[in-house]
Amino acid sequence: MAVELVHHAPMKAGAPLTARLLYPVYVDSHLAIPATSTLEGKIVALKPNRKLRAKARFYADFTPYDTPVVRFDKLTLPNGHSYAISSPDASGGAPILHLTASAPHGKKAFIKAEFEQAKKRAIAEATLVTRPGRMGRMREFLYSQLPYHPQRINTGTEWTVHLSHPLLVPVWPLPPEKPNSVVANLAVDPPSTHAGKPNLAAAAQEVNQPTVQSSAANRAWLLDAYLTSTISSATSKRGDTFQAYVAQPVYGPHQKLIVPEGAILIGTITRAKPARSFGRKGKLRFTFSELKIPGRRQRPVQGTLAAADAARAADLRIDSEGGIAPAKKPGKILMPLAFSLLAANGLSSDASAAESGAYSSNGFGAVGRIIGIAAGSHILAGGIGCYAAAQSFYNHWLTHGQNVVFPKNTRIEVVTSAAPHRMAMPAAATTTKTH
Repeated sequence: MAVELVHHAPMKAGAPLTARLLYPVYVDSHLAIPATSTLEGKIVALKPNRKLRAKARFYADFTPYDTPVVRFDKLTLPNGHSYAISSPDASGGAPILHLTASAPHGKKAFIKAEFEQAKKRAIAEATLVTRPGRMGRMREFLYSQLPYHPQRINTGTEWTVHLSHPLLVPVWPLPPEKPNSVVANLAVDPPSTHAGKPNLAAAAQEVNQPTVQSSAANRAWLLDAYLTSTISSATSKRGDTFQAYVAQPVYGPHQKLIVPEGAILIGTITRAKPARSFGRKGKLRFTFSELKIPGRRQRPVQGTLAAADAARAADLRIDSEGGIAPAKKPGKILMPLAFSLLAANGLSSDASAAESGAYSSNGFGAVGRIIGIAAGSHILAGGIGCYAAAQSFYNHWLTHGQNVVFPKNTRIEVVTSAAPHRMAMPAAATTTKTH
């Protein structure tokens, strides 16, 4: 069960937690636990996050960062019925972002691409102010400027919860079939790209009713599944196979079961490029070629990744053909240049020491800025600014690149269509004999 924290919680043992179920749980293709069900639990322990602590020290942040160990013991269904559950410690514990495949586009000029990237960044920063929860985000920003601050678990943090013992719950009825479903019309002829290839990403965005889909052999399906093992650009090799567990059944017209819950998708790694030094990022691409349905023949399919859940800090992107790579870091050129100019301003004697300190002391958050202003020293302010410029240059150009990692139990969406038979041959052309 993938659950998401509903409200902020303090980072201390014993703190209560309330989470909601993100996706429905099916058993034998019957709805057992609907989405939006709530789970209640608590933080049972705190483990030191040594990697995050070491990284924070370089920014003069001495907060003893911890990783919470959480456990859930109560499940409440949407109808109000509650059940005591037994589960081991939940795994994950990171804010999750739902990634979708981007629309295909041709090559763009460098200036145009940079302009569009800056535009998207400005829109994203504007939404930080306009969307709900801005006071909490403002508090987090202020905390990041302090050398020591309290910790909390943010709203939207997701965990994966497993049941230790069976749970008896009533079966929920299937949702009523919608007349004139757009799914049937869509799957006959998926949207095409400028190159004439089927745009599976666009099909995935349209197939928004996975419970009722077409059953024709040449039509697309949207399958929701969980990875049964971790795949990574750092450790996976081209040709490696893996499996994904279909979590939600697919029904055709008249409630005919097409793909049951529990079917297995067989995937193959088609490209795996590990991250390297100097900021070179990892890349990963995989496809699905077979579908195993219990009690039936194994059937070939053509499947491409259309969407996935990923840790928000990972900052990944999915292209129109299902390839995954880390998103471009904003300000790769402008940020180091800006910090360098500010540091140079601090070493200049044209302005007052306080003014130079205010502009150039950017290396240690609010404390560094206060010290730079109060000290009244051009050299000290410039030194702090040079440290910030060196940090920015290292983070954007010298640090080891980011790998693409999808941990076990990652929720993915796959668009599939029936694959042509491997032995299918074109019909022989008939020739007319002449005498």
